[in-house]
Amino acid sequence: MPDLVNSAITDSVTQANTEVLGDVPATAMGNLMLSTSQALSIAAQNLITAQQQANIMWQAATVQGINALMNTGEAVTGTVSEGIIMRR
Repeated sequence: MPDLVNSAITDSVTQANTEVLGDVPATAMGNLMLSTSQALSIAAQNLITAQQQANIMWQAATVQGINALMNTGEAVTGTVSEGIIMRR
């Protein structure tokens, strides 16, 4: 049976198939690196968000602590002043 397809065409198809098979490892590595970098960037974003929320919490705790100290100071000052006045 004679060759019905030109050898130049079969060579071209073979080269195209070889190129597709050769691109698979590079594509797989690209996908792996892309997903890894995306996961790392989301982790960094979560870290920054957590740090911001912690800073807000620490600031609120500091304000509450200062308020407690100020209120305690006034109560102690009032009690001490009352004790001094009563002793006279």
